[in-house]
Amino acid sequence: MTRTAAREIAIQICYASLISRTPVDEVTDALFSPEYFATLSEENEIFRTKPNEKQIAYIRSLTEQTDAHMIELNAIIERYSRDWKVERISKVAATILRCAIAEILYLDEVPVSVTINEAVELAKGYEEPETVSFINGILGAYVRAEVDSAPAEAKEE
Repeated sequence: MTRTAAREIAIQICYASLISRTPVDEVTDALFSPEYFATLSEENEIFRTKPNEKQIAYIRSLTEQTDAHMIELNAIIERYSRDWKVERISKVAATILRCAIAEILYLDEVPVSVTINEAVELAKGYEEPETVSFINGILGAYVRAEVDSAPAEAKEE
């Protein structure tokens, strides 16, 4: 399984948790139960190969960080969405944005440019072109304002 597929699974878990109002760890546990995961392969090709332990750890880390920092992530989205409240953004787009920003903030192993590119590419499979551009714009504005301009010592921490 590729990192892209693992990222897409993380986004789907966060979305399912949001819609079902089920804790993200419960959604993750249910998804990775052998019986249930096997049934998903016919629905979506990202479920044809079960993630290995390292990939599951990445998925869990991303979903847990996204869930734990939801308020902060929503505030960042609203700050860079030009007066749009998160509630006005599609749930899928908001989930993609939250996961991408959480990955930038809390998962150091992925370069920022890769995170943005992956978020935009994943959004193309779920959203209209205008929304994909909106996602790219928010992530780009956030990175330019808060990541690229951060002092060098803050980037190293």
